[in-house]
Amino acid sequence: MRRAIERGIEMIFAASGMVTTVVILLIVAFLFKEGFGLFKSPAVEKGYALCVNADNPVEFISAADIKKIFNEEIEGWVPYRFDGDELSEKYEEEQFAGRLGEIIAETPKILAFIPEEYLPRNVKGVKILSGNTVIPKDFFLGKEWIPTATPAPQFGVLPLILGTLLVSLVAIFIATPLGIGVAIYLSELAQGRVRDILKPAIELLAGIPSVVYGFFGLVVLVPIVQRTFNLSVGETAFTGSIILAIMALPTIITVAEDAMRSTPRAMREASLALGATHWQTIYKVVIPYSISGISAAIVLGIGRAIGETMVVLMVTGNAAKMPSLFDAVRTIPATIAAELGEAPFGGVHYQALFVLGCVLFVITLFISITAELISKRQHNKGL
Repeated sequence: MRRAIERGIEMIFAASGMVTTVVILLIVAFLFKEGFGLFKSPAVEKGYALCVNADNPVEFISAADIKKIFNEEIEGWVPYRFDGDELSEKYEEEQFAGRLGEIIAETPKILAFIPEEYLPRNVKGVKILSGNTVIPKDFFLGKEWIPTATPAPQFGVLPLILGTLLVSLVAIFIATPLGIGVAIYLSELAQGRVRDILKPAIELLAGIPSVVYGFFGLVVLVPIVQRTFNLSVGETAFTGSIILAIMALPTIITVAEDAMRSTPRAMREASLALGATHWQTIYKVVIPYSISGISAAIVLGIGRAIGETMVVLMVTGNAAKMPSLFDAVRTIPATIAAELGEAPFGGVHYQALFVLGCVLFVITLFISITAELISKRQHNKGL
């Protein structure tokens, strides 16, 4: 009977693990399926198309070039936007397509942005650019994120990726020495009573909701940064980095301290017996022995910072432009959180946000794999 119960419990655990794995794989598959439909979507606004003169050899125009042409930043083109009010003064609605065809046929270098219902199909002198889709190069290397731009939305994620990395890496640069210092104190220097109080208090910081950190940053830290650096606004990448550093500290401290305390007592005593001081034992024995755990703590701290949404949404200014430390930036998680609710379901903007999710997934997966590989290294690798 007892054996049957144990066998049943084992089967429940196995089924639970299998279901969890399948669910995770389905979520990842859904994420990539929704996202990568973007690169089959038209580069222009839904319901519209681009037309050129039939003698024009151009077959494809990127979204970035379409924007430049209509902003008259590229010479030699004649941009034309459909104006129903202007045409209705002289023509009936059913005549719009014919008149638009005449305009395009008469203008050699025209680039016309026309509703699909009024396209001059099968009209001599008119060529419809039907192959214009969002291309990966423009998406991953583009420097403008303007999903509501017309005639061609701009989905350049480079500022978002760089903004995410800038905020996260500066946060870790701030948090690492502080976290390792506290871990050394708790592991090697603190008395038992002090450690018993500080360790749970530090771990409690990890349970504070991120929106609370965001309010603290917005009300307290933003004005301090603005006054200290004489900035026009205090919502900057640096402000977000400070808050993320505070949020990453519990992870770094806890993992690093556990790694240091795993150093065998015999190694400490052997070092002291050879005449080393307490501090020499710490940085020549304890730290090298636990370097794998310390490295894993830092990597996990980076993962904690990169995936954070609410804090960076509140204190970094949310400006989708090439990042600067003392300027407003926007990160990938903040962009998804701010725009997904407004993006039409299944539209190009919706798909672009899912691709951002894929990018964030790949970054965090790389960080997790790195942490796992580091944590599996031999503890005495650094000795």
